[in-house]
Amino acid sequence: MSLINTEFPLPLRLAEAIANPLFPRIDTALRSGRHISADDFEQHSALVEFHGELEIFYGRYQVELIKAPEGFFYLRPRPSADIGTTVLSELDMLVGKVLCYLYLSPDRLASEGVFAMGELQEEVLSLADEKQLLRMVNSRSGGTDLDKKKLLEKIRTSMRRLRRLGMITALGNGDKFRVNESVFRFAADVRSDEDPRAVQLRMIQEGEAIFHDDEMPSSDSLFDDIEADLDEEQLELEVEDEQQG
Repeated sequence: MSLINTEFPLPLRLAEAIANPLFPRIDTALRSGRHISADDFEQHSALVEFHGELEIFYGRYQVELIKAPEGFFYLRPRPSADIGTTVLSELDMLVGKVLCYLYLSPDRLASEGVFAMGELQEEVLSLADEKQLLRMVNSRSGGTDLDKKKLLEKIRTSMRRLRRLGMITALGNGDKFRVNESVFRFAADVRSDEDPRAVQLRMIQEGEAIFHDDEMPSSDSLFDDIEADLDEEQLELEVEDEQQG
């Protein structure tokens, strides 16, 4: 006798969500750890429309579909989750906090949210303790020029990871990028009227680069080509074909 219960059909709305031609791409992105914001208009709109149904769907895998206060979506695995998880490095989290700091800065409005890789590197080096940064790259760092060059390469690697997670959007073929609202995953958990940008700055300077959700979903291929990218001369944030949006 079959153990599959066929008496209860799939709810119509959930069936509609899964049948949506965008769903395979949305599902793959979320399971790989990507955050989907309003910048991904079609995918974000589909998640808004079917949020309740997809919450139930992902709950079967012991994963929560979260809609952040800022409006972006992501998956948060529970300890018993049926999908793989990954934890960002300390440097990844620090770079994420600096990106959040930039997002909150007046400069973002003046530049329409567009920054250059050089600006990001300067902010990281000026806001964080240099010795601490070098230790993130090499625990025996002596502060040599080679160590500093390696640090800049690692910052670029962190940016590639954060791009894959939907925190930034690469622009053109150069080193320009736009910071997305998804960087609020790195925002300080402020329970006062204190300026959030000031809190971000303090946490960066004090080395409290904490990612409040310990783990994110991951796919085996998410970080596969990161180290290979380091050999390239340009930043090359791996701009996605805009027609794939």
